[in-house]
Amino acid sequence: MPRFLDDTTNVKRRPAVPVKLAMIVLVALFVSVACASFPAPEIKGIKAWINSEPMTIKGLRGKVVLIDFWTYTCVNCIRTFPYLKQWQAKYADDGLVIIGVHSPEFEFEKDYSNVLQATQDNGITWAVAQDNDFETWRNYGNSFWPAKYLVDKDGKVRYSHFGEGFYYETEKWIRNLLEEAGADLLDNPFEPPGDQQVDQTYLERRNGTVTRELYAGLAMAGLGEYVRQQDFFQNTGSVTQLKSPAEHKSGVLYFDGTWIVGPENTRHGRDTTGYEDVLSVVYSARSVNAVLTSESGQPYTVQVKLDGEFLTDANKGEDITIGPDGASFLVVDEPRMYNVVEAPAYSQDNALTMSSNSDDFGIFAFTFGVYQTGP
Repeated sequence: MPRFLDDTTNVKRRPAVPVKLAMIVLVALFVSVACASFPAPEIKGIKAWINSEPMTIKGLRGKVVLIDFWTYTCVNCIRTFPYLKQWQAKYADDGLVIIGVHSPEFEFEKDYSNVLQATQDNGITWAVAQDNDFETWRNYGNSFWPAKYLVDKDGKVRYSHFGEGFYYETEKWIRNLLEEAGADLLDNPFEPPGDQQVDQTYLERRNGTVTRELYAGLAMAGLGEYVRQQDFFQNTGSVTQLKSPAEHKSGVLYFDGTWIVGPENTRHGRDTTGYEDVLSVVYSARSVNAVLTSESGQPYTVQVKLDGEFLTDANKGEDITIGPDGASFLVVDEPRMYNVVEAPAYSQDNALTMSSNSDDFGIFAFTFGVYQTGP
């Protein structure tokens, strides 16, 4: 299920119409709403529950319920996890129930074992409902990842927020609704959570930009001009030879060598021995993340370079390993988002290359960040 976004806005939008008819959303979208209350739509169409028996809005009357729409490779969703963990720890005993409605973007995110692994990897202990067919998503008229809806003790939605941030306002609403429900929070003082801190170099850089999220699959590549090689859009689904131009534009994906272009991802088209087939992108950010999978399910390595040099301990991402010979590489052993670059500070027009000898190497998307820490 593709989504439209501008990663600098801290929110992802899923189109309500087929991809080929929709327009790219490139406006800042960062919305928090104390809405006129309305009955909370029911949770329906759930394929599986994790960390909980099935729950319903009707059955949770008397509780305060936080409905959180998310998908596990979404970097904007991942950035909200620390705050959700705090609220779970602070307020679960006072009557807060968090339900993470997992509405998948990519096909592999529909797999129960993948979602279960993601909850374990990220320390998610609250209830997770697999909304694979987007039935609950549609019930709420939702369009974004992440999106939060607060439901009061009477089963009415009283507040909603789309995207990252506004953690102070959201927690204030949690506390207000808990007190309305009869919770005594005198021994649970309000310690306002701060938003994530933006990198100082980025703030000081005149006309600093952050590279948008880039999709590598055919379904989105043409619409967003994420790829601009004409041969990329021909012979899709079969092995094709691609050659990039001498000059690479910022914020565009380039493929050199043998590749297979699919609807959601582009995959390396052969086994090699010398890392001769290369994926390249010029970007502006502090951090870089990549959504990767393995076609066969077997682990493989991806060699990573920045401006022609291997990464170092100073700029490598959390998922990068530095070998004894100084080579930097990823080990892709599960379908998820991998943190590739964590530079000391924001910089512009960095040239990232990734290559693998395995034909399992499959790239779905890149995301970029400018926070002081994290993805």
